[in-house]
Amino acid sequence: MTDDTSQTVAAGQLRAIIERIERLNEEARAIGDDKKEIFAEAKGTGFDTRAIKSLIRLRRMDPAARQEEESILDLYKAALGML
Repeated sequence: MTDDTSQTVAAGQLRAIIERIERLNEEARAIGDDKKEIFAEAKGTGFDTRAIKSLIRLRRMDPAARQEEESILDLYKAALGML
């Protein structure tokens, strides 16, 4: 009987974990849809969505890492005559 009870408890825990992950996946899809709507709105008002995505990526970065990346990019652009 102990094995049956522990198997039932384990199955219940597994089901709960899977259901939580499924709920999170659904929330992530909903958030993704919301983000698409916001980008469509931005595009509709004339903003460049690639630039917005780049800015979002840069804002997530540590300021020192961002400065280093920008310096290297400026160096490479200068080497290619792009400045």
